[in-house]
Amino acid sequence: MKRRAFLEKIGSILAVLGIAEAEWLSLGNRYYQALAQPSPRKLALLIGINQYPKISALSGCLTDVELQRELLIHRFGFQGSDILTLTEEQASRQFIEAAFLDHLGKQAKPDDVVVFHFSGYGSRVKLETSPDTMQNALVTANVIQYSQDDKIVNYILEETLLLLLRSLSTDRVTAVLDTSYDAPSTVIGLKIRALQESVAKLATEELDFLKQLKTHTLSSTPIVLAATSESNQSAREGLFSGFSAGLFTYALTQYLWEFTPTTRIQVALSYMENSLSKLGSKQQPALLSSQKNPDVTSLASDSIIGAEGAVTAIEQDGKTVQLWLAGLPPQVLLYYGVNSRFTLATTTEELVLRSRTGLTAKAQISQIESANPLQVGQLVQEAVRVLAGNIHLIIALDTGLERIERVDATSAFAAFPHVSTVVVGEKPADYLFAKLQEIPSRYGLFSLGGEVILNTTGEVGEAVKLTVQRLAPKLSTLLAAKLWRLTENQGSSRLALKATLEIISGISPQVVMQRETIRTLKPETSIKKSLPTPIVPIGSRMQYRLENQSDRPVYLILLGLNNNHTAIAFYSWETPQEPNAVDTKPLLKEVVIAPGETLTLPQTNAASEWVISGPACFCEHQLIFSTASFSETLAALNTTKYSTAEQGPISPLLNSLDVVQALLQDLHNASALKTEMNGTTADSHSLDVNHWASLSFSFQAL
Repeated sequence: MKRRAFLEKIGSILAVLGIAEAEWLSLGNRYYQALAQPSPRKLALLIGINQYPKISALSGCLTDVELQRELLIHRFGFQGSDILTLTEEQASRQFIEAAFLDHLGKQAKPDDVVVFHFSGYGSRVKLETSPDTMQNALVTANVIQYSQDDKIVNYILEETLLLLLRSLSTDRVTAVLDTSYDAPSTVIGLKIRALQESVAKLATEELDFLKQLKTHTLSSTPIVLAATSESNQSAREGLFSGFSAGLFTYALTQYLWEFTPTTRIQVALSYMENSLSKLGSKQQPALLSSQKNPDVTSLASDSIIGAEGAVTAIEQDGKTVQLWLAGLPPQVLLYYGVNSRFTLATTTEELVLRSRTGLTAKAQISQIESANPLQVGQLVQEAVRVLAGNIHLIIALDTGLERIERVDATSAFAAFPHVSTVVVGEKPADYLFAKLQEIPSRYGLFSLGGEVILNTTGEVGEAVKLTVQRLAPKLSTLLAAKLWRLTENQGSSRLALKATLEIISGISPQVVMQRETIRTLKPETSIKKSLPTPIVPIGSRMQYRLENQSDRPVYLILLGLNNNHTAIAFYSWETPQEPNAVDTKPLLKEVVIAPGETLTLPQTNAASEWVISGPACFCEHQLIFSTASFSETLAALNTTKYSTAEQGPISPLLNSLDVVQALLQDLHNASALKTEMNGTTADSHSLDVNHWASLSFSFQAL
C-alpha cells in the first residue's frame, strides 16, 4: 500500500487506536478552518503534560507548549489555526497518535513545514518481542490501564514516533522532544522528566499500530532535536521568574527568537548547551537525524531580524501594549527591571517597560504622538537593559535536610550580605545546599542539576553552620559570576564585534569557538564555527582574536570561572616607568581595540603566553566590551596586591565581587540614556545596547 492510500485510511487506524472518529473530530474541529489554504503551509502539533494520574506532577510542560506556540506564530509565520495543542488529559496515547495522523499526516504536502513537540515524562519499557532490550517511550496522560491481573502502559514508543515522522509527505519535518528516559534512583535539585523503567506490558493497540507502520515505505527524513544526548542524562525543568519550563525548550526557543537567521544545527546546540550549563544542568542537547548539515528546525523565518519578543496585544488607548519576552536570556529575565526599553524592529518607535509577570510584560510607547500605529505581531528588540539593584545570590535548601538543619542553614547564610535562602522548588534559586548522597553526614553546595561544587563540602559530622561559614569566599565568587552573566547580550548588542577562541599551533591557529554580535551581521553572513562544549587539551597555547568591526574604539574586560571554583581575569600588565623603584607592584592598563582593527589576547610573545594548565576543568569566560573606559573596574583591580607569580595574562581574580560591581557601574556610565531613565532606582544599572556587548565562551580543558 502506498503512503497516500495508507494515510487515507485514517478511520480504520483510529479504530486500531481504540478511539471513535466522531470523538476525535469533536476535539479538533476548531483547528480545521484553514484547510483550504494553498501550500506550502506550516503545521504544528504541540503536546505538554504536567498532571499524570498517581505520578508526581511536572511543572513546566504547559509553558513549553506556550513557548513553542508563540515562537511559531510570531517568529516563523505559523497560523494559529494550523497549530494543534494537546495538553493534560487530552494528550492520551490514542489522541496523540490520532492527532498526528489527522492533523499532520492527512494535511502535510511536499514542501510544507511540520513541527512536532512533546514535553512530559519519558521512560523505558520491555517488549515481549524483545525481552532483553529496553525501548525508549513517551509517557502519555493515560499512563496505565489494567486488564485482569496485568498492568498495561499506554506509552508511545520512540520507534513509533520516528516512523510516524517518516510517514509524512514532506522532508521539512522537525520534532522537539523535551523528555528523557532513564531516571536515577535519587534526584536532588531540578525536577527531571523521566520515570523508572517499567516491567509492565505495552498496550496491544500500540503494538498493532507499530506493526502497521513497519509495513509501509517511509521516505521522509525528519530532524529530531532531543533534550539529552546520553541515556544517563536527565531532561530537567527549571523554576524561573513566575513560571516553570523545560530547560531545553526555553534554551531552544530563546535561541531561535534572538539568533535567526541560522546556519547549522550544531551552532544552535552549542549555544543551548552553554545556556543549560549556566542554568545548572549538564544535559547536552542532541540531534537525531541522518540529514547532512541540516538547517536549524527546517524553519524559514518570515524575517531575518532577531528579536527579544513581540507585541501580543494593544490596549484601547493605543499606547500601552502587552509583550511576550521569551527572547531574553533566562538568567537575565528575573532581574529585568522597570524602564527597560525596546524598539520596534521595523520602526524607530521605543517602548518603555512598566511591569512584568513571568514572560509577559506591559510597556508604553515613549512618544506622546506616533505616526506609526502599533500592531499585534510586531517584533521588539532590546534597546536599554535595566538591571535591578541589590541582586542576591539565592541558595535553595534541599527538602532532604531536617527541620533543624534548615533552620541552622538559614541562620548561617543570613550572616552574609547579598545572600538569600529559599526552599527548593518554591522560588528561583542559583545553587542548592544539601547533604551528600554518599555521605549523609556531610553537607555541600550543589548546582541546581545536582553536581557538587568543588571545594564546598564540609567535613564528616561537621555542623551545618561551620560548613556554611567555610563558603564565604566561594559565595562571593559565585555572586560575582551571576552578576557578570547578567550582562550577556550577544543577541541584542549593536556593537559590531567578533571574538574567536583559538589554539596556537603550527602555521595557522586552530579555531575552537566563535561568537559574533548577531544584530550587526549582514543578512548573508553566517556563524560557521561553534561546537557543543569543545575540548581543549591541557598544555595548549591559547589566544582570543578580537575584531572590532564598528566605527568606534571599544574597551575590553575578560572575566571567568573555572569549575565554579576560581574566578579569573585577563590582566594587561604594564611595565613600571622606574624599574629600580622599591614598589614593584605591576600596573594595569586598558585593553582598547581601534575601529576596524583586530587584536589578539594575549599578545603573541613568550612573556605573555596563555597556556592551559592542569588539572582538568570546565572553563567559562565572559568577554565584555564597552565604548567607554573601564576606569572604575581597573581601579578595583588595582586595589589588590598581586604577587610576581600571579602576573600572567589569565590569573586569579582575588576581589571578584568588587570588580564586577565596578564593571556594572562602568557599563551604566557608558549609557547615553541614563539621564532620561526617570523612575529608575538609584542602585539599578541601565545598559545601552549601542554601547556594550557581552559574549560568553565555555570549553572543557582535558
